[in-house]
Amino acid sequence: MNKEIPKFVHPFLWSYDILRLDIEKDKKRIITNVLNFGTDDAVEWLFATYTQLDIIEVLQDPLPGEWNKKSLCLWSLVFGVAAEIKTRHIPSVL
Repeated sequence: MNKEIPKFVHPFLWSYDILRLDIEKDKKRIITNVLNFGTDDAVEWLFATYTQLDIIEVLQDPLPGEWNKKSLCLWSLVFGVAAEIKTRHIPSVL
């Protein structure tokens, strides 16, 4: 597995310090952002970098509040998994 995130993937991780992202530890974040926003090149890199199982696990347990509904539906169909948009739970202050 290539440990470096290529420059053409950087725009899809715009709010993160690329130098601090770890391909393995941050795979859920990287997979989510690339599948949500990535170009064909970025998605090809993602498929070459992560296993199908890695991607399916992210789709089955999506980061709350992070997925575009259309993107999650598309990739769920592509990988044949059931996925559901999760919202962030903000506890009541009262």
